[in-house]
Amino acid sequence: MSDLDGLERRDLENLFGMRDGYVLDFTDRTLRDFCLDYGVDIDADQYRQDGSSKAKRLRMFWKLGSNSDVGRLINALITYSSNQRFSDGQILSQSERTEIERCEAIAHRLRASTPDLTSLAAISCEKEFEVVVAEIRGAMTRGQPAAALDRLHTLAHKVLRVLCSDLHIETTKEKPLHSLCGEYVKALRRDSEFESEMTERILKSSISVFEAYNDVRNNKSLAHDNPILNNEEAHLIVNHVVATLRYLRSLRESKIAVSKQ
Repeated sequence: MSDLDGLERRDLENLFGMRDGYVLDFTDRTLRDFCLDYGVDIDADQYRQDGSSKAKRLRMFWKLGSNSDVGRLINALITYSSNQRFSDGQILSQSERTEIERCEAIAHRLRASTPDLTSLAAISCEKEFEVVVAEIRGAMTRGQPAAALDRLHTLAHKVLRVLCSDLHIETTKEKPLHSLCGEYVKALRRDSEFESEMTERILKSSISVFEAYNDVRNNKSLAHDNPILNNEEAHLIVNHVVATLRYLRSLRESKIAVSKQ
């Protein structure tokens, strides 16, 4: 479920002209087709719980959809609205530009609050990757980042073992997460993979972050019968770990592409 608040919903409804049940200049058919392009079946029964008008279905999607999905569709609707005004030759007032900027900030906040896991799922053909990523995504969609901590720890182990294997670094299930990260970063430095000293420093700091993550996973996640971490800190940890893994994954893909040239 998304965490749009009342003020944000009001700004969006004003921009999209939803007061009388409409959404911009969409018909039922064109709204359905537009939303399907972004993976949303706005005609689904779950979005008709409060009524079947276009505005009521969109409001229900805002309520039930994940932050990532809601933010992506809002961003697309903002772009559509702006293009529509431009094609009509409208000159925006300062208040209208400010309104659009506020709505763009809402879309950005929603999209930034949910880590992008898609780039991690395809790093290996192991079916377990897809299962673990699905569990993490489900927890984040429900607004329960603490429930994702254990599965993300498992995913991080899997990703780093694949990365280390690429560089012929010995991997075992017993080798802790921070050791895998440390050996991999050392190998990247040896091969002169970094263009900036700051990148190297960030990744070196990730070694100690992953070491601390072992304690969080064992004592503050659902891996055991623990009191779980609060949502704010869990969200921070998930975002940081996913960002690190995503960078290492992209670096691997770049190396593979170069080797094929």
